[in-house]
Amino acid sequence: MIPLAGVLDPIERPLTAILEWFHSAIGLPWAWAIIALTIVVRIVLVPLTVKQIRSMQHLQQHAPELKAIQQRYKNNKQKMNEEVMKFYRENKINPAASCLPILVQIPIFIALYYVLRDFEDEVFPEYQAMGETVADLGWLHIVPSITDNITSHWSGWLLVAIYVVSQLASIISMPTTDPRQRWIFLALPFVFVIFIANTTFPVGLLLYWVTTNLWTVGQGLVTRRMFPKPEPPPKRSSRTPPKEREPATAASDGGGVEKAVQPSRASGQQRVRRRKKKGPRSRR
Repeated sequence: MIPLAGVLDPIERPLTAILEWFHSAIGLPWAWAIIALTIVVRIVLVPLTVKQIRSMQHLQQHAPELKAIQQRYKNNKQKMNEEVMKFYRENKINPAASCLPILVQIPIFIALYYVLRDFEDEVFPEYQAMGETVADLGWLHIVPSITDNITSHWSGWLLVAIYVVSQLASIISMPTTDPRQRWIFLALPFVFVIFIANTTFPVGLLLYWVTTNLWTVGQGLVTRRMFPKPEPPPKRSSRTPPKEREPATAASDGGGVEKAVQPSRASGQQRVRRRKKKGPRSRR
C-alpha cells in the first residue's frame, strides 16, 4: 500500500461503509451508490458552501476598493501585500473561505480513488460469494465496470465528454472577481483530460466528479436566488451634490422660549437699501 493510502484510511473506511450500505440496505447498484455517496458528501459540505458564497460576495462588494489599492502600490509588491492584508482585516474578509469546500473534497476524492482501486480485491469478493457477478459493477448497460479504466471502453470517453461540459458549466456558475482566474479554471478540464488519458483512472471516480459538478451547477442556480448579489458601496465624486442643510428658523433661549432668528443676508439687504435712500440732496 502507498503511504498516502494509510493516511487516508480514516476517510476510506466510512466511504466504503456508505457505499456498501447504499448497495446492500437500499438495493442501489454500485454506480448509483457512488452517485448517492456524492450527494451525501455535498449535503455535508452545504454549511461550508454557504460560507464560501458569502465570502466571495463580500469580496466582490469590496473589489473596486481592493483594485484601487493594487493600482496604487503596483510598483511596490511588499507594500501592496501589506495594504491588502490590512484591508482584509479592517473589512473582516477571509479570502481562504472561498477555497474551503474544494480543500475538503480533495482528500475525499483521493480516498475514493483508493477504495475503487482495491474494490474488486477487498470489497467485492464478499458480494460475489452471495451470487453477484462482475456485470453488477456496470452502469446502465453502458459502463462495463466502475473499477475499469476510462480508456478501456468507449463509454469512458463519453463520461469524459460529460465531465468537461459539466466542469465548464460549474466554473461559469461560480462567482469570481478575477477574469484571469476564470480563464485558468476554464482551461483546467482540458489539461485534466490529458492527465487521465495517461493514467489509471477508474470510471467510478469520474462518475463521482461528474455528479459533484452537476450538483455545483444546480447549487449555483439556487444560491443566486437565495443570496442575491450585494450592491457595491456608493462612490463619491466631485459632481455629487452636497447635502442640503435645513435653514435655522428658530432658536431657544435658556428659559425655553423660542425666538425668531433672522438670516444675516436679510439684514445686509436692509442696510444696503437704507444706504441707497441717503443720496445727495439736490440743490435749488
